[in-house]
Formats: sequence, C-alpha cells, structure tokens
Amino acid sequence: MISISLCLIVKNEEDTLGRCLSSVKGIADEIIIVDTGSTDATKQVAGEFTNRIEHFTWIDDFAAARNFAFSLATKSYIMWLDADDILKETDQQKLIALKKSLDPGVDSVSMEYHLAFDEFGNVTSKLRRNRIVKRERAFQWIGPVHEYLEVYGNIYHSDAAVTHSSIHHDSDRNLNIYEQRLAKGEIFSPRDLFYYANELKDHAKFEAAIRYYDKFLATGKGWIEDNVASCSRLADCYNELKETRNMVDSIFRSFHYDRPRPEFCCRLGYHFLQQADYKLAIYWYKQALSVDRNEENWGFENLACSTWLPNLQLCVCYDRIGEYETANEHNEKAAQFRPTDERILANRDYLNKRLGKNTNEEIVQS
Repeated sequence: MISISLCLIVKNEEDTLGRCLSSVKGIADEIIIVDTGSTDATKQVAGEFTNRIEHFTWIDDFAAARNFAFSLATKSYIMWLDADDILKETDQQKLIALKKSLDPGVDSVSMEYHLAFDEFGNVTSKLRRNRIVKRERAFQWIGPVHEYLEVYGNIYHSDAAVTHSSIHHDSDRNLNIYEQRLAKGEIFSPRDLFYYANELKDHAKFEAAIRYYDKFLATGKGWIEDNVASCSRLADCYNELKETRNMVDSIFRSFHYDRPRPEFCCRLGYHFLQQADYKLAIYWYKQALSVDRNEENWGFENLACSTWLPNLQLCVCYDRIGEYETANEHNEKAAQFRPTDERILANRDYLNKRLGKNTNEEIVQS
C-alpha cells in the first residue's frame, strides 16, 4: 500500500481549513501545512490535525510556495489540495481503495475537480488535474500565478474526485500580481497572457481582456484547452459589449482548435433561437447532443450542455414550429436529468394539453 503526504499552502483560511482536513483525516499519512502569512486562526486550526506547520515568506509566487511544501514531504506519494477543497464521503472511500491498490509504478494520479453544482446536486462544471504524484520523481510546480504541476510518465486516471467548496477569496490578488509583473517590464509567456486575460475578464475589463486573449492565440503556442477556453471567453466579452457578430465569430473560431464542443453548439443554438431561426437552432442543439464526451477531459466541461440543456431547448424549438410530439420527446429526455425542474414540469403540462386539445399557453425555455 502506498503512503501519502498531503501538502497545502494557506493564508487566512480559518473558515475552510478544518473542513478540508477533516475530509482527509485518516487517509493522508502525513499532513504538511505551509502558511504564507496568516493573521487569523489558520495555524491554530491546522494544529488540530498536524504538527507539521511551516512558514514560507510570501514572494508573489504560488509555485515557489507549493514547491517548498513538496520539499518537506517524506511519504512515497504527495497529494495537494487547497484549503477550500474537500473530499466527499464517496470519494474518501475511493481514495482509501486507491491507496491499497495503486501500482507503485504509477508516477501520477489524476482526479476530477468538481467546481460547480446545480440546485439538484449534479456536477455542472469540472476538469481533471494531476492530484497525487510520486515523491521520488521530484515533479515541480511552474508559474507564479495559476501555477501548474509539470508531470509526465505513467499517469493513472482515478474515478475519485476533489470538490471545490469556496466561501471567499481575494478577488484582486492575482490581477495585482500580474500588473506588478507588467509594470516591471516582464515579457509574459503564452500561459501568462491567457491567465492575465482571464483576470481582466473577471474584473469586467472586457476590451483589455479581448486584446490579451488575441495576443495569447496569436502566439500559436497555447495548450488546446486554453485555446478553446479563450474562444469561449472572447465570446463572453463580446456579448457583454453587445457585439453580436464578433461573439458568433469567436464561437466559430474555436473550431480551428477542436471539433465543435457541446458548449459552443449550445451557444450557437441559443443565438439562432433568439433570431427565431428554429431550423438552425435545432441543428446546433442536436450537434451538442451528438458529440461523444471524453471522460478523461482535462479542460473545463459544462455537463449541462451535453445532457439536459439542449433537450430542453429542442423542446422549445419544436414547439415553435408546431412539432409537439418531438417537443414532448425532448422534454422527457431533459427530465431524465432534472426530474423535478419546474420548467420541465410546466412544459409537460403544457404539451399534454397541446397534444390533447388546443391551448394558447407558451412553453418554458431555459
């Protein structure tokens, strides 16, 4: 059975740290907390779970802090979490089983990262990350902000997941770090251009974000998932600026980097639905349902766009052209994913009446 050192870097995490560590208590063989300057009760909370609490002087470099934490590990494998991450009970059991069964020849274990949930508890946004790595490989973290763990070799894709459960965060921290680096005359790598554009977008600086997404894509050196994400976020920016043509062009731009993905198909479907071009809307929503999902997807994935959402919107489209039987079929397919959704229930009632007798009620769309 493998042994695991759990490493976290923290600052002012008194509200979340105990919840995080409680979810891995008894699973990690060693817990190492690296504090970067807390002024609250973070270290006291950490002390309830471990005596391995170290200090790291903050230098605006997340990779440096994480590499320091990794350097303190003593077990055969190292796992990393953030203080606002947790393992749900089912994932705790999967990780326990993984510890017992993992081939020691594995260099890294990837796990899904669940980022958002709907009101029914279904995962709506996720990605996959290298989460547990063999200590002797000495893999390093790269990048001062939005750091990544540079991993290679024999990678095992686990079905266990980490759940992000944030309460609060420093919304200006990363943007300030990037702007300080720019002020010093630093030349950004393609990855830095991408993440700086993300920070600009998140701060509603849409025109500046567009410039940096374009700079990133123009390098031709981006990871495919970042290229695709840039197209999506360019579309978001243009939508905020009411530039519809550029928004649609940004969606199609994503097709340069990969086949049409469900998220983009749904966006095109919605655009044409708003234009009352129901045939084109139907085409794109059907495309969203026809794309084979990749269970080992490393990029962000909005699961709604390949499951219930296009079915709900197809219900709308077919109703608008008077094909009520087909509209009902798609509404029932959406209900398989969200059986108590009020919109779907209202559609069912409406379509039952439509199929039985005339009515002037309107169907509900997303």
